[in-house]
Amino acid sequence: MKQKLLLAFFATALAQAEDIRLQPPKDLNGYFPFNPPSSLSEWDQRKEQVRRQILVAEGLWPMPTKTPLNPVIHGKVEGDGFTVEKVYFESAPGFFVTGSLWKPKTIKGKVPGVMFAHGHWQDARLSIAADDVVRREIAAGGERFERGGKSIFQSLCVQLARMGCVVWQWDMLSDSDSIQFSREIVHKFAKQRPEANTEENWGLYSPQAESHLQSIMGLQTWNAVRGLDFLLSLPEVDPERTAITGASGGGTQTMLLAAIDDRIKLSFPCVMVSTSMQGGCTCENASLLRIGTGNVEFAGLFAPKPQGMNTANDWTKEMATKGFPDLQKLYETHGKKDNVFLLRGEHFPHNYNAVTRSAFYTFVNKHFKLGFPSPVIEQDYEPLTKEQLTVWDDKHPAPKAADPEFERKLLKYFAEDAEKQLASSDPKVLRQGIEVILGRTYDQAGEVEWSLKDKQDRGNHLEMTGALTNKTHSEEMTVTWLYPKQWNNRVIVWLDDKGRSGIANEEVKELVAAGNAVVGVDLLFQGGEPVKQTRVVANPREFAGYTFGYNHTLFAQRVHDVLSVVTFLRKAKVGSHPNPKTLCLAAFGPQTGPISVAALALAGEQVDRAAVSTHGFRFGKVLDYRDPMFLPGGAKYRDLPGMLSLYDQKRRWVAGENEDRKPPAIDWLMQ
Repeated sequence: MKQKLLLAFFATALAQAEDIRLQPPKDLNGYFPFNPPSSLSEWDQRKEQVRRQILVAEGLWPMPTKTPLNPVIHGKVEGDGFTVEKVYFESAPGFFVTGSLWKPKTIKGKVPGVMFAHGHWQDARLSIAADDVVRREIAAGGERFERGGKSIFQSLCVQLARMGCVVWQWDMLSDSDSIQFSREIVHKFAKQRPEANTEENWGLYSPQAESHLQSIMGLQTWNAVRGLDFLLSLPEVDPERTAITGASGGGTQTMLLAAIDDRIKLSFPCVMVSTSMQGGCTCENASLLRIGTGNVEFAGLFAPKPQGMNTANDWTKEMATKGFPDLQKLYETHGKKDNVFLLRGEHFPHNYNAVTRSAFYTFVNKHFKLGFPSPVIEQDYEPLTKEQLTVWDDKHPAPKAADPEFERKLLKYFAEDAEKQLASSDPKVLRQGIEVILGRTYDQAGEVEWSLKDKQDRGNHLEMTGALTNKTHSEEMTVTWLYPKQWNNRVIVWLDDKGRSGIANEEVKELVAAGNAVVGVDLLFQGGEPVKQTRVVANPREFAGYTFGYNHTLFAQRVHDVLSVVTFLRKAKVGSHPNPKTLCLAAFGPQTGPISVAALALAGEQVDRAAVSTHGFRFGKVLDYRDPMFLPGGAKYRDLPGMLSLYDQKRRWVAGENEDRKPPAIDWLMQ
């Protein structure tokens, strides 16, 4: 009920505005088309932007420190044409990745290495299907063998090993031997945990974790990066023939690792590349990840390297007409149209069945030049038991399962490591991270137009009310101008927590009397009752990523409004009126002060002078992901002082940060 009332208020309060942001927020079940570029130069720029967005969203910008893996390999089992060993290593200190390492029985020279991510099949690596389930799959044409069909995961690994490949098949968090996080936390999280929602020693899904860009999805992608490190550490693996595959959530992990890690040479994400549903699990979503993009474009980041995918009777069923033709166009732009492949399988349910696996073997055989007859047909084998595959035993004791103290300790480790990385990295790393979390740069501010709605003569100045419309981004805000009849070519953008009505004060009167034009702005959802909680999508689970993985936060949207005002004043032409020679910004409210600091970080020298009060605000102290000041990543990138550091100290007057505040703010603005 509260959600409906809030939506009704927003719709009523701003019904006059033509603003796309007034529409219901997008969720994972939206439409995510991919518009292929017209040129490679255009794509190179877009590719860099989207790739950085993935890295930032998953907590990998900058990349965490790669500590020693300390791999343990034991329990070798000899099979028919293959061997398999038990493996665990540390992707971060004390954080164990577990899995099975499959190899050809005989290895000559360098051989291909394959990463296999399993997705949402519970305890996938150790599971064995029931006989009746296998028979139904055989009858439907999805499987071929009553023995081998009992494990789609072992089947793929055995066949690839018999073809001469080394395969690393690792456990997703909470599955099989990966026990340090519970299944309830990884896949079923629904309610915020008060004990984990703290300014110190926080847990996953809390506003603090989000503010540091820490998520299950990010942890899993980090494990994939370290898994590739492990695979390539094996002397027999050819670094020029590395592949990754997986279905469902494993398909998500496949396309993401392929997108961000150039060491992958062939990718085959199954039943996940789609313009439709993007991944329903908490482990497939992260704040910032799919704002303005989606899975088809993620797959496109791998172009022009060889990439296959498939359809099934699920959210991928329209891929042949929606999404895949656009990927073909992208590959064609690279001159490599034949490097992308789609296996049609809409008559099958969501799967990685023998038909799809055969397509993958054939694709690997072709591009890695393995020399087998095509198409490659899977051969039967005797599945291994759980006891033969499980990593932990008396000699290799398991870590504590589902340990909340470990969870907090790990997140603290990554937060401290990120701070060290930022302290020692090029300053542009900080800037680029902040640009992603705010979702726009000054150069991307867009084309802004002014329309007058009312004009009043107030004696020494004109008062004009109207709208600024960002034509590029379909955004609109109401503004009021106080324009002195003896204008001194200076404009002061005055931001107030109440909106444009905040310009009705003595300080503004003094500024206008001195010849300064002043503009008051209703930032998004200002001008009425203050917003106490922001909108979220209909999903009842209390996870920020379901909303802010697809939509900018209100904080970021208000920063966009400030950029729109600045770019209008700098670039737009209104009749014969000249653009201001000096542009200043003033903001002293608990909300608009930090918003202005963020805008200054993006606008830089476009704002000549600024006077703001931050009230000591810190993103790291926000403890509600629906707070209007919530910003994913806000704390990670050195919090508000990090943003403030990107604006020239000589141009600013700042209160709330222990900076010198002399002379008074109004005198500073008029210098």
